Amino acid sequence: MTVLRTALLMLALLVSALPMRNAHAADRPSIVTAIAAATKADAFEIDLEVDGRAEPKLILLRNPYRVALDFDGTLAAAKLPEIDKSSLVTDIRHGLVGTDRYRLIMTLAQPARPKLDVTKSEKGARVSLRLTPGDEKSFALPSSPKAPESPAAAGRSDRPLVIVLDPGHGGIDRGATGEKGTEEKAVNLAFGLALRSALEALPNIKVVMTRDDDTFIPLNERAAIARRAGANLMVSLHADSIRYKDLRGATVYTLSEKASDSLSRELADTENSADRFAGSEWDQDAPEIHDILVDLVRRETEALSEHFAIQLVADLGKGEIRLINNPRRSAGFRVLRAPDVPSILLEMGYLSNPEDEEALQSDVWQKRLAGILAQSIAEFATRPILGSQR
Repeated sequence: MTVLRTALLMLALLVSALPMRNAHAADRPSIVTAIAAATKADAFEIDLEVDGRAEPKLILLRNPYRVALDFDGTLAAAKLPEIDKSSLVTDIRHGLVGTDRYRLIMTLAQPARPKLDVTKSEKGARVSLRLTPGDEKSFALPSSPKAPESPAAAGRSDRPLVIVLDPGHGGIDRGATGEKGTEEKAVNLAFGLALRSALEALPNIKVVMTRDDDTFIPLNERAAIARRAGANLMVSLHADSIRYKDLRGATVYTLSEKASDSLSRELADTENSADRFAGSEWDQDAPEIHDILVDLVRRETEALSEHFAIQLVADLGKGEIRLINNPRRSAGFRVLRAPDVPSILLEMGYLSNPEDEEALQSDVWQKRLAGILAQSIAEFATRPILGSQR
C-alpha cells in the first residue's frame, strides 16, 4: 500500500509538470487517501478522505440504479472497503474516467435518497455520502446541496472533450493502394472529415485534426499535436493493405511494445515506416518519452486506451460493422506513443480486400461508421475504468 501511495504521489507531481490540458490541471492533483463504508439498519454511509481540494459532483444513473461521485483533478491511493452485498449497495467500484478525473460508483438494490456533505479537514476534506432507501421520486439530486460547486469547478465540468482525429498518411506518403487504385491517404482523410462532422454535431466536443488536407505529417508530430491540444482521446484512422486478400473488417489497435500477433506486428512495421518520408529532425522521440516518471502517467494512459478500445469493439459489433476475428489487438505503433493521451488506431478495413475497398469509398458506409464511432467517443467520458471491489 505504501508503494502504491508513493507511486501515485510521484504521479501527481509529474502531472503537475506535464503540459496541462485545462486550467485546474495547473494545480496539484488531489489524492483520495482513504475510503470507509458502513451498512446501517436504515442507511448506507461512505466517507472519503481527500488530501487537497474536494469538489465532488454527484451523479445518479438508472437501469440499474447507481450513484457516482466524480472528482476533477483527483487521483486515488486508497483501497475500496468490503461491503455487505445484501445491503442497499450491492457493488462498489472506482477508477479513472479521464487522465485527471476520478469516479467512485455504487450499484443499488433499489432507489435511494442521497445526501452529500463535504467538510474541511486538516489535510484537505472529508466527503460523506449517506444513502437511505427510497422510491423513484426520492432518487433525485438534492435541490440545495450543502457543498455547491464553485464557479471555477462548474466551468471545469463543462469543459469540452477534446478529440484528435488523425487521418493516416498524406502528401508524399500515399499509404496502401487497393487493387482498383484506391489510395489509403484519401480514404483516411475522407472518413476523418466525415467523423469530424458527426462529432461536431454532438454537444461539448472539440475536434482537432492532425491534417484536414493532403499534407504529410511525421508520426512524432501527430502525437505532439494531440499533446499540445490537451487531447482526451486520439483516434488514428487507417485502411491498410495486407497479403491476406480474403481478410476484411475493422480492427482496433492499442499500443504495446510486443505485438499481440504476427499480423499486428506486420501492420505496425508498415505504419512506422511512414517516417521514411520525414526529415532528420523528426528521427528522434521526444526526450520525455524515456523518462522513468512518465511511465507512471503512461500506465494510466494505456489503461484508458484499453478501456476505450474494448468499448469501441463492442459498439462496432452492436452497430453491425464487420470486424475481423479477434478485433482487439495491439502493437508498437509510433503514432500512439504520447504518454499522456489515450490513443487507439482504427483499421476501418483493408484495401487489399475488394469488398472492403468498395465499402471504404462509400459515402453511406462512411457516414454509418462515423455515426457509431462518434457516439462511442462521446460516451467515452461517461464510462469509467472501474476496478473490482477487491
